[in-house]
Amino acid sequence: MPRLYTLYLLAYNTLQAIGWTFSLLVILTNLLSTRSSAGTYASSGKLISLLQCSAFLEVIHGAIGIVPSGVLLTLMQWGGRVHFLLAVVDKVDEVQESLSVFITFLAWSISEVIRYSHYAFNCIGSCPSWITYLRYTAFIVLYPLGIGPGEMWLMYQALPIIKKRNLYADAFSGLPFSYYDFLRVVLAFYPFLWLKLYLHLFKQRKAKLRKNHEKKQI
Repeated sequence: MPRLYTLYLLAYNTLQAIGWTFSLLVILTNLLSTRSSAGTYASSGKLISLLQCSAFLEVIHGAIGIVPSGVLLTLMQWGGRVHFLLAVVDKVDEVQESLSVFITFLAWSISEVIRYSHYAFNCIGSCPSWITYLRYTAFIVLYPLGIGPGEMWLMYQALPIIKKRNLYADAFSGLPFSYYDFLRVVLAFYPFLWLKLYLHLFKQRKAKLRKNHEKKQI
């Protein structure tokens, strides 16, 4: 890979790691100072939205070939998170104080601190084995935690509010279904899409940890 690409990826992943570390600290500080998870979105929502929206660059990275990750799975995960943040949580004030927001943001922040740190260290060719292990192990707990009691439960809580307000009525006026109907379909398919990504991560785990183990033996 050209050195310029390596330097760019190092800068990108380092900035993302710093950003997610800061968001994690803000979440935990809010929890400890207020002894409540209620202020999670107010304290960290804008930062997390910015970090997640900027992660669209990773779809481009895969599309132009400067990283080996697949475009479709990366786009699916990015799109799901951005939809959750901007279309649901940001627009439905009533769910912003939900415990599901805290669970989701906490799971995302921990996993992204690990993931981007792993990528950044790999850019300089020296990644500690324990970070590699965390990268391909922590998701086993964090991923279902963020999806189930996090994203899916919050969207389910938002459904009656969305129906009552007829949210995004103008955008869906020319379609034979409403945003409420669309979100119900999304929730119906969410477990299947999540399982596809989850199983993909297990395949990655097996390959990467075996490769890391072989390196240590050399």
